[in-house]
This record gives sequence, structure tokens and C-alpha cells, in this order.
Amino acid sequence: MPVAAQPSELANQFTRALHELGVVKPQSVIGLAVSGGGDSIAMMHLAARAVDPKRLRAVSVDHGLRPEARAEIALVAEQAKELGILHTSLGWDWDRKGNLQGAARQGRWVAMHEWAGQVGVDALLMGHTEDDQLETVLMRLARGSGIDGLTAMGRVDLRDGLRVARPLLGISRDAIRTWLRAEKIGWCDDPSNDDPRYDR
Repeated sequence: MPVAAQPSELANQFTRALHELGVVKPQSVIGLAVSGGGDSIAMMHLAARAVDPKRLRAVSVDHGLRPEARAEIALVAEQAKELGILHTSLGWDWDRKGNLQGAARQGRWVAMHEWAGQVGVDALLMGHTEDDQLETVLMRLARGSGIDGLTAMGRVDLRDGLRVARPLLGISRDAIRTWLRAEKIGWCDDPSNDDPRYDR
């Protein structure tokens, strides 16, 4: 079940998760995948409190699929600057081949992976929450996945040689929104998050 952390405790829980995941190492550079949604915005602010912002690098990918994306990335860039975090915006163009959402996921990953190599990122943090974990399992179940296919997201994975960590995986989306409101931090809601046609 999702963890309903108190706003005052969420930052401590996040910091503990970072250390448990082994991504906080001396002189290491940590990447942050930030879309502008509440989960990733919270992750960026929490990371800036847990780690020297000079060691953080934020990245956003504009798929060119929604006109709102530009404003969302601008919000990320503005907040990153206020936090003292270097931010990069990447683009992606669909070649009109295959499934759009599958292509977008792969395109986003390729762009972020190349960026991580260029800036020397040791680990890339994703803003997946406990809610995303449950949604992933339910979607795979709906597709008729076997037992192996129902494996949930890991807290730490090695993908194409890059360590990917999910420090919010034990925290509920509601708890994160409560923390953002308490801290008076703005975020953008992506309507595709509530659209069953779009996989997370």
C-alpha cells in the first residue's frame, strides 16, 4: 500500500531512500528526470535538500506531442535555476512509425541516456511513486502478461549501463501533493496521466 507520509517527514524519508539506494557517493553527479508534473517536481526539490545542488543535473524531454509541454519545461527550468541546479531541455521527433506511446518512451530514454553520458551522470533519478507501481502491474495484468511480465518496477535498475533509481517508489502521490502544497511549490498536471490510453 502507498505510504501516507506526513509532510514534515517526507523529506527525511526521501533522504533515507537516496542513501539506501546507494546513489549518494562522494563527488558523484546525480541526474533528475523532471517533466514538470508533481512527482518529478517534488523529487527535484527534495533532492536539492538532500544533496549539494551543484552535484545535481535536471533534464526534461519535450516530445512535441502537447502544446502545454513547453510551458511545463519552462516551469522546471525556472525552479531548477532557483534551486541552483543545471537544467537541460531535450527534444524528440516521432518518425510516424510504430506505436506512438512506445516510440515516445523509447525516444525519451535514448535522449536521456545520451545526455547522461555527455554530462557524466552516475545515476538517473525517476519520479515514479507507489501509485505508478500499482498502475504498472494493473496495466500488465490487463494485457495478459504472465508471471514474469507482472514484475513491478525496481527501486534500482541498471539500464544500458546507467543506474536508474526511484526514491519516491514507497511514497503515495497524495502524500507528495500534500507536501508540495505545504511547501507552496507549483507544478503542472499532465492530463495524459489520467487517460487510460497513455502508459506510464
